[in-house]
Amino acid sequence: MEISVNEKKKKSQVADFTKGNPTRLILGFFWPLLLTSMLQQLYNFVDTLIVGNGLGDNALAAVGNMGSLFFLIVGFSLGLSNGFGVMIAQSFGAKEYDRLRRNIAGTIKLAVAIAVLLTVMGLLLLPAALRMLRTDELIMADSLTYGRFIFAGLASAIAYNVSSCMLRSLGDSKTPLAAILVSSVVNLGLDSFFIFVLHTGVEGAAIATVISQVISSLICIRKLRRIELIRLSREDFHNERSLYLGLLKNGLPMAFMNSITAIGCMVVQFFVNGYGVAHTSAYSVCGKYNNLFMNPAFTVGNAMSAYTSQNYGAKEYQRIREGLRVCLRVALAAYILLGSVMVFFSHQLATLMLEGEEAIQLAEMYLPLTGAGLIFVDVLFVYRSAVQGMGFPVLPMFSGLLEMVLRIVTIALFMGSIGFRATAYAELAAWSGAMLMNLIVYYRIIAAKTSLRGVAAKRRRVALNGIGR
Repeated sequence: MEISVNEKKKKSQVADFTKGNPTRLILGFFWPLLLTSMLQQLYNFVDTLIVGNGLGDNALAAVGNMGSLFFLIVGFSLGLSNGFGVMIAQSFGAKEYDRLRRNIAGTIKLAVAIAVLLTVMGLLLLPAALRMLRTDELIMADSLTYGRFIFAGLASAIAYNVSSCMLRSLGDSKTPLAAILVSSVVNLGLDSFFIFVLHTGVEGAAIATVISQVISSLICIRKLRRIELIRLSREDFHNERSLYLGLLKNGLPMAFMNSITAIGCMVVQFFVNGYGVAHTSAYSVCGKYNNLFMNPAFTVGNAMSAYTSQNYGAKEYQRIREGLRVCLRVALAAYILLGSVMVFFSHQLATLMLEGEEAIQLAEMYLPLTGAGLIFVDVLFVYRSAVQGMGFPVLPMFSGLLEMVLRIVTIALFMGSIGFRATAYAELAAWSGAMLMNLIVYYRIIAAKTSLRGVAAKRRRVALNGIGR
């Protein structure tokens, strides 16, 4: 284990979750992370409002139609970033600082390669993907325009995902908050300027998004460069193949999990698009609300992942159990508050973002159902993050596959008979199935780890007693 003379100064720039009160540590990390995530959701939400009010329901449908496709690509890169972040956090928790720097250097090299690959793929496959989704001709041109600008600036989104994930792995949730705060103001200002002043159309919203992502990534990268503990040298970039394989072994299953989930959403989008623009608009808005109201639980899941990764690296398994209880309490509180809003204020939520009567009625049908079942996805985020943080990404990937299957089967069986309501049932089926799978996996892993540690401790005590005699 490497310890430098300036260790105190280095540690003051990061947060060690392996010592101290779990509740205080997790909540101190969670609140800036929640504000970051809420700001992201808020500016996505206001972005949707600006597009809907400034350009109409068709433009709103075009932007929303890109949601599942964009998540397929960005979700893949986000999954990779989170997987790499687990390796970074585990090496930090184990106090293996040489390995920590090598993991960061390897992550940077892989991120650059992935950004190039995904940008090229996104731009080339966009027209075919939109046709595959049965995009209505009324919104095809706007969907193509918006998508091309967004995919052209994909590297900025990946740079933010990777840099902010590195900071979270080191216990820093405040810098990503500052980055999103600044970029949100820029994004909303540019959105309004491009759409209401320059009358640019959907491309204005896309350009504003890309510029704001560039700004947020630069703020995070600047902070990373100032942390002495991870100041990189040329030698850190000269790594063996095994290091890259280790990063990919942890990152790819998490990336595939996100992409598999996105494919399930795209299939739902395919069915929805077949019913016309009103259905597409309603589904787009309902998806925004789902993301907004599940956000606190998703965020506490990210806190659970960073906390678990560091403690797993330090072999502090009991602290992982304690952290899980804290995170579940936060998720339950979020469900009671936000699930109630979706159930009891569905009309107000629908009319806030939609204008057409048919689209409003469809949203009013959807929101109470998913609001009541929000507990499933809230609990899912906590358990899945704990399993991933312990370095077991393959099993959550299979839960993503289960989500996809449940979504597709539900929508295929019921869309024809019960209509738009089937989209809500598809979400509930996917959430509850994946939650149950991750819950079982977590308790099996943690039971095995604590049991093994107990056996090892017993052996040490026996050995020490033998020496004493």
